[in-house]
Order: sequence, then C-alpha cells, then structure tokens
Amino acid sequence: MTKEKRSLEEVHASVDTIKKAGVYRKLLAFMGPAYLISVGYMDPGNWATDIAGGSQFGYQLIWVLLMSNIMALLLQSLSVRLGVVRGRDLAQACRETYSKPVNFVLYILAEIAIIATDLAEVIGMAIGLQLLFHIPMLWGVLLTFSDTFILLFLINKGMRKMEAFILALVGVIGLAFFVEMFFAKPDMAEMAKGLIPTIPNSTALYIAIGIIGATVMPHNLYLHSSLVQTRSFKRTRLDIGGALRFNFFDSVIALNMAFFVNAAILILAAATFYKAGMFHVSEIQDAYKFLEPLLGTKWAAILFAVALIASGQSSTLTGTLAGQIVMEGFINFRIQPWARRMITRSLAIIPAILTLLYYGESYTGKLLVLSQVVLSMQLGFAVIPLIHFVSDKTSMGKFAIKLPVKIASWAIALIIVALNIQLVIDEVQIWFGSSHHPVILALVVVPVIVALIVLLLYLTLLPIVKNIKIKKSDFIHSGIREIKLSSKPLYNNIMVALDFSHADAAVMQHALALANKETKFLFVHIVESAAALVYGDETDDLEAEDDGERLKKFIQQISKLGFQAETRVGYGNPKVLLPQFSKEFGADLLIMGAHGHGWFKDLLFGTTIEKVRHKVNIPVLIVRK
Repeated sequence: MTKEKRSLEEVHASVDTIKKAGVYRKLLAFMGPAYLISVGYMDPGNWATDIAGGSQFGYQLIWVLLMSNIMALLLQSLSVRLGVVRGRDLAQACRETYSKPVNFVLYILAEIAIIATDLAEVIGMAIGLQLLFHIPMLWGVLLTFSDTFILLFLINKGMRKMEAFILALVGVIGLAFFVEMFFAKPDMAEMAKGLIPTIPNSTALYIAIGIIGATVMPHNLYLHSSLVQTRSFKRTRLDIGGALRFNFFDSVIALNMAFFVNAAILILAAATFYKAGMFHVSEIQDAYKFLEPLLGTKWAAILFAVALIASGQSSTLTGTLAGQIVMEGFINFRIQPWARRMITRSLAIIPAILTLLYYGESYTGKLLVLSQVVLSMQLGFAVIPLIHFVSDKTSMGKFAIKLPVKIASWAIALIIVALNIQLVIDEVQIWFGSSHHPVILALVVVPVIVALIVLLLYLTLLPIVKNIKIKKSDFIHSGIREIKLSSKPLYNNIMVALDFSHADAAVMQHALALANKETKFLFVHIVESAAALVYGDETDDLEAEDDGERLKKFIQQISKLGFQAETRVGYGNPKVLLPQFSKEFGADLLIMGAHGHGWFKDLLFGTTIEKVRHKVNIPVLIVRK
C-alpha cells in the first residue's frame, strides 16, 4: 500500500494547454482523450449485435445506434466534468465517498468488468488474426500478450504519441468500412428511414437491448475521468469552464466517429446479408465468409478482418489503462504499470484459452456474448455514483450539473440499467434451460444477483438519506459551517517533539502561545543513534544520557512558568514512536519543528513529518524557524 498518487501519475498533466494561443490550437491541445474512449464503442463486443441487427432487420435499427451514441455522449461528458473540476477519477471519488467494504466490492466489480472487456478484445483480435493469416485461435490468443509491451512502450513515449497511435487505428477502422460501403452500395432512402424509431417485433427489441447494452461500457467512465487530467491548465473558473467545453467538442467528434463505425457495420450487414435473405448471420466469422461472394471482391473480407484487428488492438490498450486506474483509485495500491497490464491480460487470456481447449473455437462466439452480459451487470455501479458526484454542489460548486441535465442523466441511467437487467435475466434463463444442475446454478447465481441489486439500491439512495461527506478538491471551497467561539481551551494535551536543534526555540514559543495553565505538555525526544535503532530502550550511550539531561532542563523552565509538563525519551525510529507516544498521552495537538534536512537526505531517508502526520488523527503544527 502506498501514499495516494495522482490518477495515471506517469502522464498526469503532461500535455501543456496553457501556452497554446488561439481557439483552434487550444482545441487541438485538448483533443485526444475522447479518441481513446471512442474505441470502446467500436470494439469487437459491439460487432456481433450490429451484424445481427443489420442481417435480421435491415436498416430499421440505425436509430437505436444513434440513441445509444447520444446516451454515451452525455455520460462521458459527466465523466469529463468529474475529472476536470475535482481532479479525481471516478474510482478515486468512490474511495473518498463510500466505506471500505463498499469500495472493495465496487473495486472487484470494476476489475471483473475490465477483465470481461479485455476478454472480448482478446477474442476479437484472435478471430481477426485467424481470418486474415489463418493462425489458429489458440495461438492468436497467446499473441495478444504482446499488447502489454506495446502499451508500455507508447506510454513511456508520452500521452500524445499514444493518442496518435490509437487515432491511427481508429482511422484504419473508419477507412476500411468507408471502402466497404463503396462495395456494398447501400440504399440511401432506406438508411434515412432507419433513423425513425421503430421496433418491428420482440426479437428486434432484444437486439436493440443488446446494442444499447454493448455500447456504454463501465471502464470507459473510469478511463475518461482520468485521461482528461493529462491536460495541464490553470485552475481558475474561466479556464476550468474552457477545459470542459474543449473536452466536450473532443467527445462529440470522437463518439460520432464511433457511431459511424457501428452504423457502417449494421449497414454493411443490411446491404449484404439482409438483402440476400440471410437473416441469421450473427457470428463474426460467418460475416467474414459471406462478404466476398456477396460483394464480388476479396478485398471486402480482407478489409473486414483488418478493421477487426485494429478494433481489438486499440480497445485492449485502453482497457489495460482502465485496469491501472481502478486499482490505484479504489484501493490506493500501485504496482509497476507493466505488471498491472500483464495481470489484466493474463486474467482475460485464461478463460479464452480454457474455452478453446475444452470446447473448441465454435464456443468463442458464446464467450463473447457472455463478456457483454458481464459488462451489462457492472454498468449501473459506475453510472449511478458518477451522476451523484457531478450533481453535488458541495464538491462541484458552480460546475455541478443543472436540473435538466440531471433529469436526462437519471433517465438514461434508468433506461440502461433496466435494459441491462432484462438482458441479464434473459441470459440467466438460457443458462437454467441448458444446465444439467439447475439447483446448484440457482444457489450460486440468485444470491449474487440479489446482493448486486441491494448494492445498487444502496448507491442510489445513500445520498438521499444521508449527507455524503466528499473530500473537497483543491479548487472548490464551499459549505463552510458556522464558526463558534469556545470558552474552553481548544487543546488540553499538547505533545511537543524536540530534536535539540535551532528550531526548538520557535517550537516552544508556538506551544506556549497555544496553552493555558490547565494545559498538559509532553516533551518528547527520539534518540536516532545506531545503537538506539538496534537496542531500542536498552540503549546506554553518551547521546542518550545527554538528551535525557537536556529534557530535564526544559521541564525546569516550563515549571517556573506555571505549566504542567512531563518528558519522554524514545529510542529508534521517530516515524513509528511519535504516533505511538501521541496516542498513549492522549494528545490533541502535536507540534514539530521542521527538521532542516537537505534534498538528498529527504530523498534517501524520507521526511519524518510526512510519515507522522499521516499516522495521527490530530492536528499537526509544523514550525519553521
């Protein structure tokens, strides 16, 4: 466990926007984070629902994609608002708001969502490699391990280079489907009709639920609130407002590109499979096989596979970044970035390999669907806290969302959660229907679902029944309670740490100024000699003797002034002993002098003050001469 770090510390505030003059140059400086987010909206997990929708219902469900895109844009803008205004990612905000048990459960759910996302990318990449290069899927899955090294290389080169790489992959996907549209020659009039909301039957409703459920992904909400913090800007109200606007434009452009790709997949399926009467094409492999004969060119299938590989590659890079964010944000635990990414990828590869070994390649499509169902179950646990955080005026100030946006956000959350619950129920019914041990399955699945529903209600209702105490950001200062003067002394037991340096005189002056005749003092000195570190309180050297005599002289002076005082000498590490002595004495104030180390000693040994103040639950007054 380590001290709290900034979100994605290695690239935090690494892109300077302050020196950019002019609206367009400033906009270009802010553009980038949303493109990393957009790949999550065109990942291989979305392809199956888009292909199924286009092959069964032609162009009729294009409006569902448009509605999903609008929902995604609003939710991602809330994520941006949290990151820009509070300087916190969604995981950090949760840790500051909820209890440790709740945070731990949310962390586990977020990790499961990221593993499920990564699983979809692994399978999509493996399918693409198999289609294009005829590589067995098992080897394709193992090859995806190299992604972690690509990401490590890119992030070490800087945020802008990684964004450029992702943008290039998005460009490959967009170009591939633009050419596919040229080959397919879709019916433009029918495409326009597809923007009119209509649900032909219950099957169309099910596919529409799948499209919406696969569009908004929980890991993107964590990721976006962190990525916007890679931009450095002034923390004034005007500049924060500007940052929000520039990031919104970035999101509009990037997510519209994602909408184009998803719509292109659905339109391609409609213009080929639906037109040819092939209404049951839903597997990615089947779509690849049928494209060449239907369009009359081998390039159609090749471009499809290239786009699939680019989609899987770009999505998995952002998914592993999200893994780092939730680990550091929820449990404040940091490991080397390469190790974090290896863990995420390993956990995604294991189920893919086991499925291939025991069930064969024909089951990868079912595994892809399962990953989307798992994602659906997690979404509410990210969306609901996010809406609460950006609605809170105490922490967001004037940048809290207004009532119309709040109503729209809750409406979208309700729709998404309801549709995802329906999707989960449908899948669970299928599991029960095909299971040979339904009772055992019920004993495992039903309690989990009930527990998740209870947690969802808790997250929804908690701010209504209780005033949530959210740690204020460095910028927002609001909600100050009424100040009252106390007739009693504020500090009764004051502990004073002395190091017998030039700073002690100033320390004593501050201590006495805060006291009255009823105040009790504990003067402490820690002997840090080599002998003290080894032998502790059994130390009997000259330094220990001298320090004891000096403390006695301090006591004599304090007693003459009419104050109650006692002394204590510790032997060993002050970072451990000072908090211990403070607790035993019942101190309600600790006064320390600045140690005066140079930067080299701070680097080598660390600062005592920093360590001590994080271990005590009382005010710490640091006195400099």
